[in-house]
Amino acid sequence: MAKKKVVRKKKVVRKTLDEMTPIGVASKKEPVKRSKKDDATLGKLRQLADGIVTLAERKKDLQLDIPLRSLSNVSFNQSKKIIEMGKKKTQRLLFNLSQAKSFMQTILVGSGMKQLIEAGKTNSIRGLYYTLKHEIEGTKENTFDEQGECDPIIEDCEVLLESLREELHLFAEPRGSMVGEIIINDSGDEIDCSRMGSGGYSIPSIVEPDVIQFKKCSARFVLHVEKGTVWQRFNEDKFWKKYHCILTHGAGQPPRGVRRMLHRLHNELKLSVYCLLDNDPWGYYIYSVIKQGSINLAFESQRMAIPEAKYLGLRSIDFERCGLSNGVKIALNDNDRKRALQIASYPWFEKKKAWQKEIQTMLDNGFKLEVEALISRDISYVTEQYVPQRMAEGSFLD
Repeated sequence: MAKKKVVRKKKVVRKTLDEMTPIGVASKKEPVKRSKKDDATLGKLRQLADGIVTLAERKKDLQLDIPLRSLSNVSFNQSKKIIEMGKKKTQRLLFNLSQAKSFMQTILVGSGMKQLIEAGKTNSIRGLYYTLKHEIEGTKENTFDEQGECDPIIEDCEVLLESLREELHLFAEPRGSMVGEIIINDSGDEIDCSRMGSGGYSIPSIVEPDVIQFKKCSARFVLHVEKGTVWQRFNEDKFWKKYHCILTHGAGQPPRGVRRMLHRLHNELKLSVYCLLDNDPWGYYIYSVIKQGSINLAFESQRMAIPEAKYLGLRSIDFERCGLSNGVKIALNDNDRKRALQIASYPWFEKKKAWQKEIQTMLDNGFKLEVEALISRDISYVTEQYVPQRMAEGSFLD
């Protein structure tokens, strides 16, 4: 009897499975829905490929003219107050032994991006590397030996196509969180960022309007802090609820998803952005990237930079102003001093007396400070006194 029951049970299960997925019948694929931006990006990729084919048909050297991603090819637009890329380009030739492999890699990455867009799918940067990595037929040479070879090629394709990698259907590992008085729609799911608990809403790599829409917002401003540890203090103290704001962090140097999110919050919802960062050259640089843009992404400063962003702190005068103890000082090393002087010479800082004084004071002090140093006063000093006082006084750097 037991065996019969088992057999009968199997038949029932098999029948159910047959009804759900008929054996031998392929599932129907839904047609790929592409946005206008996808079609435009595909057009750029095809144009790039057609250009290579045309050169081959004319029996000319196959080459790619790639915009130069370096400080020598960027300039500061005084009227727009953002970094912009210049017109300098570098040639990448197939029939050049030192460039042949990078030429092949560029075409290979472009082909991978095209396949993703056509399939309506996304892939991680790491995933694309593994998708394209293989041994070249007839050789013992790999297309890519390591991730470090693939990443710069992806960036080259971005500037070559004038498209963010997110538009090329590539994403990076999410870093950064958001909490506060805003409701968003993320890929069809409505998310209330005031009800996300201690972890907050994880800001994804792709935050474009076709993925994330802002539904309702009662926040008055955005406070961006450098690290998740400080963000956690603000979230636990419900700073965003008391002061009606959105609180974000980027786990140090903010990834593009976070910067793009800040840009959208500022430009679409007209929210002011205040930055609470470490008092060191690296905190200054993070502010510079948020405010003016970065060298690598100079071609996309219009969609990334926030010229109106304000530097709230930490300041070089805060050691005395806040009555901190000597134990929180971190001595500057030679690398810190060199980096500080580089930042002071940036065109967007060199004519600002307040910033020159700020950087010089830090150098004269001989030490740097992390935001966490304020905890030495009181665990909630930064949320209950420091930031509220600085904002009430309008004490920040522009």
